Amino acid sequence: MGKTVKVENLASDIIAFTLEREPQMNGELQAVIDMTAEHSDCNVILNFKNIDIITSSSLTRLLELRQALLPLGRQMVLCNIHPFTKSAFEITGLNGVFTLAADEPAAMAVLRSNWLAPTL
Repeated sequence: MGKTVKVENLASDIIAFTLEREPQMNGELQAVIDMTAEHSDCNVILNFKNIDIITSSSLTRLLELRQALLPLGRQMVLCNIHPFTKSAFEITGLNGVFTLAADEPAAMAVLRSNWLAPTL
């Protein structure tokens, strides 16, 4: 696991990761992908509170993580999205691919409700 990523088990089936800024974020996302492979029974919350911009390689890693979770029936919610990062999601059309929530409690509520429409 990257040295800066913060991992929390919020519930028996939810793991939250607080990511750090680029360029560390790309490596941290790979570590998250690896960890979720080991814990395939968990849904994922990615907390972006430290992120103000996102690179294309990190967007690719997010898509890889999503693709890894889908066949397992697991969900991923991104929260605390900075306006610059939210713009990147909107410009690329990924705001329709990823589920966004205001904060971790809202992300947990989305996971608990199984309703995955974007909320921001």
